[in-house]
Amino acid sequence: MQTVLSFDLESNFGFFKKPDINDNKRAPYLTYNILHKPALLGILGAIIGLKGFERRGELPEYYQQLKHLQTGIQPLNHQQGNFTKTLVKYNNSVGYASQEEGGNLIVTETMLIRPAYRCYVALNTAHEPEAKLHKYLLNQQAEFIPYLGKNEFTAWWQNVQEYPYQPFNAQANFKLLNLFQKPVLDSAVSKIIIQASGRNYSETRDLFLYFERLPSAYDEILLQYTLSDYVFTNALFPKETSFPGLFALSATEAVQLN
Repeated sequence: MQTVLSFDLESNFGFFKKPDINDNKRAPYLTYNILHKPALLGILGAIIGLKGFERRGELPEYYQQLKHLQTGIQPLNHQQGNFTKTLVKYNNSVGYASQEEGGNLIVTETMLIRPAYRCYVALNTAHEPEAKLHKYLLNQQAEFIPYLGKNEFTAWWQNVQEYPYQPFNAQANFKLLNLFQKPVLDSAVSKIIIQASGRNYSETRDLFLYFERLPSAYDEILLQYTLSDYVFTNALFPKETSFPGLFALSATEAVQLN
């Protein structure tokens, strides 16, 4: 049976490290604002007990078994797509953390405050490990405790919902509830901006478009993130707007799963 599950994933803190900085003495480590697909697959893998990174030059078990899943992510309790961030500094003095004199590494990094995401995943319960994942998500059961980027940022999920696996066919103007990939949708985004510019301020003051370049997969040769451009908006799309990979939540609400 094919189905779509959604669940609300939350934590007090989060840190999804960007690979942009490799010298923490000069600049703080930065975090992505939005939970991305490779990180979500790691969380799903932890829930059903799949292994993470173990061997250099080899992708983890969870990614190899779950990379085909169609997923989508919708930020919750956000400010026009953004979460509050703070800068933290701490000492790592375990001795083997760095080659610093005295073995004391001083780390500075950004941290998300109260991040929350509604995660969507399409599952075929006729296959493992998807059947196990379906069961564990519904029962709020986990083999390993999930976390948002660092193991001290324990995460939990609630509000699990199940939807039919039904492609979306717009019969009226509709909302796209999660982040969607931008490159093939530039024309749709442009139309939103053009339409908004022709309206009164009172009609558009609550409209927002949030953009972020996020990991969408791992390059299986280089073992680095593959990045894609994403958009999140509260705009209402005309029914003629064409999006790939849309699934119906209601007659006027859809999510893009990829």
